[in-house]
Amino acid sequence: MEQLLQQIASGLASGAIYACVALALVMIFTATDHLNFAQGEMAMFSTYLCWQFMQSGLGFWTALAATVALSFLIGVLIERFILRPLAGASVLSSVVVFIGLLAIFHSLAGGIWSHTIKQFPSPFPSTTLGAGIIGGHQIGMVAVTLVMLGLLFSFFRFTSLGLAMRAAAQNPVSARLVGVRVDWMLALGWGLAAAIGAVAGAMVAPVVYLEPNMMTSVLLYGFAGALVGGISSPGGAVFGGFLVGVIENLVAYFGNLTEKLFGVYVIGNGEKLTVALIIVITILTLKPAGLFGRVITKRV
Repeated sequence: MEQLLQQIASGLASGAIYACVALALVMIFTATDHLNFAQGEMAMFSTYLCWQFMQSGLGFWTALAATVALSFLIGVLIERFILRPLAGASVLSSVVVFIGLLAIFHSLAGGIWSHTIKQFPSPFPSTTLGAGIIGGHQIGMVAVTLVMLGLLFSFFRFTSLGLAMRAAAQNPVSARLVGVRVDWMLALGWGLAAAIGAVAGAMVAPVVYLEPNMMTSVLLYGFAGALVGGISSPGGAVFGGFLVGVIENLVAYFGNLTEKLFGVYVIGNGEKLTVALIIVITILTLKPAGLFGRVITKRV
């Protein structure tokens, strides 16, 4: 039972990061109808910036705050100068640009900081709680994620700017008619998505270590979470991220338990990524809109 609780707690901690990535993906998708394949590499690049700030003498939280601000600016600039000229272009053109951004950020990180693995410090204590069920960094990951999600909910629910961004994403034509600057709302959405990715990268880096490929599997789990919860539902994407984190750990746990009891290897830790992909395929087959997504029909 203790090991089961430990796996659930670890899954929730991992799911917190997947929820952040899923939320960033959903924010961009609801505004542009495109998936940002470069989201993981943008988060990785931001994590390197945070590491560089700490190497310059800043504390973790100060470095993270500076990174979030800089990442927000990078996201806005990408939308304004790279994606804005693509307005009205084909889906294939946008996909090629996203893949190009992925390659650019990956190459920049490797060129500037090299491809060697680096230690990334954790701001949380290394002690464990609950008789070793969950560690300090895992609790911190969940706490930071929940605080950030609460701030984002309050921003979109209770501020005029947040309401304007929601209106621009849901119905840009009507939003323009009431005076909302839709173009700038999209740019701010990209900035927020980049900032969320920066937080996710800084939280996961102490676990997976800092290197240019650190967010590859995390991005796939984030995609899985977004699709499970609903690519059009921010709240659903957050729930999906936590759900994917718990499911992947439980599948590996019961697979290892089966091997111990019956001596037959079915599935283990090495197949966690496969589990995420199976979840994606299953959801897309049975419920393409996700658990909380809504089906949108268009008249032609």
